[in-house]
Amino acid sequence: MNRIRKHVWFRGRVQGVFFRAFTREQAEQLGVKGWVRNLPDGRVEAVFEGTEDAVHELLRRCQEGPPLAHVEGVEIMEEPPQGEKTFRIR
Repeated sequence: MNRIRKHVWFRGRVQGVFFRAFTREQAEQLGVKGWVRNLPDGRVEAVFEGTEDAVHELLRRCQEGPPLAHVEGVEIMEEPPQGEKTFRIR
């Protein structure tokens, strides 16, 4: 299967609302690899690598976010896959 990689930045109420833990849980359910971390400016940055369907589903789920989150915007950049082996919170 073709693997894709998306570098993503989420903005809105995405820190202090379990967004990173939610993202890791969803990624593990879907078999997506990569990482997620908070940025000093209040955004959350993530890399999603996996099948096209799984990555797109993870993006959809993250845009809804956990109950306390409110995603106001998403920036997505396509990158070549780099062979991520796990999904981790940085």
